[in-house]
Parts: sequence; C-alpha cells; structure tokens
Amino acid sequence: MKRKIQNSRALRYLLTGLLTALGALGGYLYYSRIGCVNGACPITGNPVISTLYGGIIGLLLAGIFVPGKKKKELPPEE
Repeated sequence: MKRKIQNSRALRYLLTGLLTALGALGGYLYYSRIGCVNGACPITGNPVISTLYGGIIGLLLAGIFVPGKKKKELPPEE
C-alpha cells in the first residue's frame, strides 16, 4: 500500500516536471521562431523571460491535468 502511494506521488511530480519543461521549451521556441524582431516586446524579445513564461504556463496546465490526491469520503450521516 505504501509503495503504491509513493509511486503515485512520484508519477505526479514526474508529470508536473514534464509539462513544465515542455512549456519552457515551447516558450523558447516561440521566442526563436515568432518572437519580436526589434526587441521592444517585453516577453518575446528576451529568451530567458519567454522561457520562464512558457514554464509557468506549463506548470499551470499541469495543475489542471495532473490528478491530485484523492479526498477521503466521509461516512453517510444518519
């Protein structure tokens, strides 16, 4: 039982890290492919900021799609 709990926690962390890394990669790719030409854009004109924003968006999406802890069910009231 304890092993299953540890595996599910590790899986949640792994998926969260993976989605965050994919978001960061997407942010960098957005900077390199589409980004701002003259550098005047505050987010897409800097590769570090663009990568951080992408990672934050990936982390937020992980919070939506990665299942969390299951809540304990309360016994029915009589």
